[in-house]
Amino acid sequence: MYDLSTRKRALALVAQGRSLNSVSKEIGVSRHAITCWLGRVEPLPRTPPCIRCRDAPGTPEDRPAYAYLLGLYLGDGHVVSKPRQHYLAITCTASWPGLVDAAEDAMRRVLPGPGVSRTARAGCVDVRSFTKHWCCLLPQHGPGKKHERAIVLEPWQRVVVDAHPWEFVRGLVHSDGCRITNWTTRVVSGERKRYEYPRYFFTNRSDDIRGLYTDTLDKLGVEWTHCTRGGVPYNISVARQASVALMDAHVGPKR
Repeated sequence: MYDLSTRKRALALVAQGRSLNSVSKEIGVSRHAITCWLGRVEPLPRTPPCIRCRDAPGTPEDRPAYAYLLGLYLGDGHVVSKPRQHYLAITCTASWPGLVDAAEDAMRRVLPGPGVSRTARAGCVDVRSFTKHWCCLLPQHGPGKKHERAIVLEPWQRVVVDAHPWEFVRGLVHSDGCRITNWTTRVVSGERKRYEYPRYFFTNRSDDIRGLYTDTLDKLGVEWTHCTRGGVPYNISVARQASVALMDAHVGPKR
């Protein structure tokens, strides 16, 4: 009833850690058929090679992509790891299609093998990559909310971030930050005039994640301040002209 290519595609998705339900819905094949194919077709490796699972663990080959993806994950990402279901999900605002594309591109560059999908929800898009090896590459995952547990980079992650700090900052800002235009008024020669100026905000409830952001800004020579915005004290502001220019050159607004 089904050709060999359909069977192999289903088995490949299962091999990436996808659940039988999700594979069944995506391909339009019953769970029973997939279960039968698992026993009749030569099994595929259930886990692709992982740079962190080797006898001598290393770092991802595409380090800039990893630094950016790490920033996205610390902001708006989570890892699901349970029997027969393992994936990384980055939640992006639907009004920024360029961000959705960038998140998917970073996942594919860091781990080229696993399948990647998009799931639209109210006002947002979840970009998901299916493999248990995201647990290896993002050891900050764990039960509960990020701001309720310690978030500390491992030494090999610190090496990557130190080598590509702007990519890391860009990922953090693209997830939990924004570039806005503020305005104020001044009286000049008896006349009140309006002035506008750009500003970057980063908001995250985790003291550790905010610390990773500000420590990296310090190393890059970007001046920042704490800012309570709308009664929320978890904001980091970059407003000085020279620092905003640096952020514009290496980060820029979401698109």
